[in-house]
Amino acid sequence: KMEQKWWDLFVALLLLLDVKGSLVKLHNGGYEDVVIGIHPKIAENAKIINSIKDMLKEASSYLFLASQQRFYFRTVKIVIPLTWASKPEYKRSSRESYVNADIIVAEPFVKYGDEPYTSQYGGCGKKGRYIHFTSNFLINDSLVNIYGSRGRILVHEWAHLRWGVFEEYSYDAPFYSSGINKIEATRCSASINGQYRFATTGGRTRRCRIERHTELYEPGCLFIPYKKQTSLASIMFMQSLSSVSQFCDKSNHNFMAPNMQNKMCSYKSTWEVISGSADFASSRPLGAPPPDPIIHLMKTRERIVCLVLDASAQMGKDNRLNRLIQAAKLFLLHIIEKGSWVGIVTFNSKGNIQAGLQKIFSDIERQSLTSHLPTTAAGDCNICEGVNAAFQVFSQKLTSTEGCEIVLLTNGEGSDLSPCLSKIQSQEIIIHTIAFGSKASNELEKLADMTGGKTFYATDSLDSNGLIDAFGGISSGSGDASQQSIQLESKAEKIAPMKWLQGVVTIDKTVGKDTLFLIAWSSSTSTPEISLTDPKEKKYLNKDFRIENSNIRTAVLKISGTATTGNWPYSIKNTDSADQVISLTVTTRAASATVPPVTVKTYISNSNNSFPNPMIIYADVSQGFLPVIGAKVMATVESTSGKPVELALYDEGAGADIIKHDGIYSRYFIAFSDNGRYSIKVSVHEHDKTSRRIRRQNQAMYVSGYVDSTGGIVLNPPRPVINVTDASFASSFMVTSCLCLKKPNGNVSSLPCFSADRYEIKMSGNPFDLIDVKFASATSLDTSALKPEFSGVKQTFQYKPDELTKENGTLMYFAIRAIDESDNVGEVSNIARATRLFRAAPPSTSTQPFVVIVLCFAVIGAVLGIALYALHKWKQSRRESMVSMD
Repeated sequence: KMEQKWWDLFVALLLLLDVKGSLVKLHNGGYEDVVIGIHPKIAENAKIINSIKDMLKEASSYLFLASQQRFYFRTVKIVIPLTWASKPEYKRSSRESYVNADIIVAEPFVKYGDEPYTSQYGGCGKKGRYIHFTSNFLINDSLVNIYGSRGRILVHEWAHLRWGVFEEYSYDAPFYSSGINKIEATRCSASINGQYRFATTGGRTRRCRIERHTELYEPGCLFIPYKKQTSLASIMFMQSLSSVSQFCDKSNHNFMAPNMQNKMCSYKSTWEVISGSADFASSRPLGAPPPDPIIHLMKTRERIVCLVLDASAQMGKDNRLNRLIQAAKLFLLHIIEKGSWVGIVTFNSKGNIQAGLQKIFSDIERQSLTSHLPTTAAGDCNICEGVNAAFQVFSQKLTSTEGCEIVLLTNGEGSDLSPCLSKIQSQEIIIHTIAFGSKASNELEKLADMTGGKTFYATDSLDSNGLIDAFGGISSGSGDASQQSIQLESKAEKIAPMKWLQGVVTIDKTVGKDTLFLIAWSSSTSTPEISLTDPKEKKYLNKDFRIENSNIRTAVLKISGTATTGNWPYSIKNTDSADQVISLTVTTRAASATVPPVTVKTYISNSNNSFPNPMIIYADVSQGFLPVIGAKVMATVESTSGKPVELALYDEGAGADIIKHDGIYSRYFIAFSDNGRYSIKVSVHEHDKTSRRIRRQNQAMYVSGYVDSTGGIVLNPPRPVINVTDASFASSFMVTSCLCLKKPNGNVSSLPCFSADRYEIKMSGNPFDLIDVKFASATSLDTSALKPEFSGVKQTFQYKPDELTKENGTLMYFAIRAIDESDNVGEVSNIARATRLFRAAPPSTSTQPFVVIVLCFAVIGAVLGIALYALHKWKQSRRESMVSMD
């Protein structure tokens, strides 16, 4: 009996390596080619452009001051969407797009406010992905009272994006105990003064009360700063204060504050992190104030794509040509967006134009283009000949190739790209590369990197759908998810004679438009027996499919209108007398332009890895801009040998995952088995409706109000609360994304695999005693009973602080590292803190609490997550004690 437990939803593959392909360069202290992308759903409004210009001008001056005269914004490109009217001052965009923008302007999916934020997925000192502003934030001046001026906000967010620093406030822990009867607001620096007030009704406030079981202020208590301050720091706490013009440095850093900056950066100040960046190392203080930023307005053009397909003799092996035809056919029939221009070139020793540019208006143009795909493979491989033929395709219709795209698929063995590199660079085109097979040219990734394209890799394994997945990832850079193809299923298996490929495709209410089923088989001339049933029990059999039983061996069914919501079970029987691979790919589009489907974007920490250094795999799961948490996320890594390795990714704030429940799932990967390319596919499942959507983290601080010069308290409106019930969500889902990793450096087979043999846990009353070389001399805990588990497994360790000073507010700091059998030592973890509080008199030794340390570590031995929990017994006596987790 077939049981459907998961929603099967494959999202159009969106490949973003490292930092989203940012084009930013730093030259003599000036940031050049900063890209600001406006989403196509944003209504045309000149005020948005004017506000951005004013923001950049203010931000450049403020950044220059805050960075001690080192940095400023020199050139910025604003990408205008195709949906806006053309103007003479708009230049044509080339490699700039919404999806690779450093700053995006887009509306939130659920209207829960206009909080600016930066998407960060790396650790301390690692660059972020993008800064998000809403259009309302840019044109509604009332928000200046809440967040401060827009230029100051941009500098705050730029520090997140470019230098990898974190917030110095905390919504989760807004207050902390600094000793007996001392409660402080989480902030940096601690010299920023204010009042602790609780908002009642009618704009009135009262003094905050202290909760006895935490010895901290009650929930809802607000820290209201004085409008006039003398403190110069810090920008990462409250840049809205007029006196604040600096980042916290070593002299004024508040290491006691339980904020993300201390947690993620081992209690370093933001300025220490910034001064340790590559930007800082390559800069020096400038002698004079910089000029205002130069701002270019770049208009998006219609999408223009040329498929450049290898038809050399090597493509005739291992069923490569048939797989190329099947994958390219899907791209033409469904993936490429309506309104795009498409041409086709094939190449061997010479380039051949098969189809000039055709604009896609309907299925007529799509079907026509599929007839121009290659059917034979012969001759040598010369990639430059294919690229030059693509230039001819563009020049037949266009006066400029700026922003045109080439999709280059090749086995590419031994082909030299040097003769055409200079021409490629001068044309300002984008080249996406698909390396097909283990011997494809190593220059393909360089070609994509150089032109701002995406890189993919597909193995020769017949039971892999990697080539179809790669074509699925070549989506538009406009950012309009409603126009992009979404994969609901991508499955390939070797099926024995008279056996079945079976499963269920579930179509959620957020998708179903233009749904297409593509079935392919590897070797038989006998068409498989097909049975597909919709939720209303309507059956689709072979007679309903468009079958091509020649060399292509495909069957296609397109559902008219919007496909019925629900489960679509399928059964596909191998009618041949021998084993063969049968694959099913199902694609669709969003049912509504206003309700986005769940998507996953996949990233890796480094696209060119050196063994045995670990690689981090990231999966950003969201619906619109709302993170999806509680999902089951699996990554499948496939090497050139075709051997897949599966590992679970986590969003628990431990190991490679830096922030718990931010919708970004991650995991270290070190199981490299070969030298060469690796493809990575990430699948995301929701089970039993346990996943949910939450608001974004890492926002600029929402200032509750100020104490004015007369001592009066002026409150801002309460911070909006997200209400996900106002929106339509996918009820359950499965999503996938895929990307390519270049070959590891070093001889993989000769290097050992590092695994933890034991742990070393240290504690101190001072966090700086646990950093770097001081770690070895800190107080050790007895961990002899703690045996290491596999990577990603959480372990607990109980510690009874018998000799700890029994004073209220005592602080304990802990860190951990792993050691292998050869005494190789891993990196020290982040530092976790516990505060010991007594509600009355100190307890006796017999009632001493335990500290429970929860560990999560990487297989290479560096323990990268640690959390502390309190175990205490509730008694009737007032002689109670507890350990408070920060």
